[in-house]
Amino acid sequence: MQFTRIDDAVFHYQVIGAAPDRPVLAFVNALGTDFRIWRDVVVRLVGRFSILLYDARGHGLSGSGEGAVTIERHADDLAQLLDVIGKGSAIICGLSMGSLVAHTHPEKVKALILCGALARFGEPEDWDARIASVEANGIEALADTLMEHWFTEGFRVDNPADVAGYRNMVIRQPGAGYIASCAALRDGDLTALSGEVAVPTLCIVGDKDGAVSPSAVANLARAIPGARFELIKNAAHMLPVESPDTMSDIITAFADLAE
Repeated sequence: MQFTRIDDAVFHYQVIGAAPDRPVLAFVNALGTDFRIWRDVVVRLVGRFSILLYDARGHGLSGSGEGAVTIERHADDLAQLLDVIGKGSAIICGLSMGSLVAHTHPEKVKALILCGALARFGEPEDWDARIASVEANGIEALADTLMEHWFTEGFRVDNPADVAGYRNMVIRQPGAGYIASCAALRDGDLTALSGEVAVPTLCIVGDKDGAVSPSAVANLARAIPGARFELIKNAAHMLPVESPDTMSDIITAFADLAE
């Protein structure tokens, strides 16, 4: 395992190297997860890219630090982590919350892959209700609903052990870190930045996503100059888990064009 300190928190990360001429691909995890969600995609990309994986602030083995957590603070963490590993910029691939983190530090971004992405997630009152629920009852109170949003019914029926494992991932996340990032999502709104994105961008969503509307992701792609849109069939929100083959093929093809 690899750890480093960024500002007031220790971060858990992993670097998988490749030939010096290969592009850098950095993955950003979704709310309530850690970098293991990307495993089945990463194993298909080893050697094609230098890969950075890390647990976002307050998730997995990364600390929360002190003070408020914002989308901008998450983005600062990623920018500093790229400096730690000696990479000036990268193709950033973020899922859900990770997609907001991905496009707030333009000088560090060579291209964007935004998965299950919106410029703004939900209404403030919805996030306040979720925070109150976790404070009162813990993350486990949300876990079953999250599994229904993250995975298609077919995947849940055919892969009960996998779903149970990802449910464990959620409920074992640090409660304070989860709440802090809920507040960051409540207050985060990058709508005004969408039209200013100046790097190659790909927006991906599953056609059965229960967390975001595929049509809303398509609208985001239309708002970003030159962005491409990909709809993955028979997949929900947790694209790297349900559709790793399709994801790795799409990422590789896009990265080749972006270079």
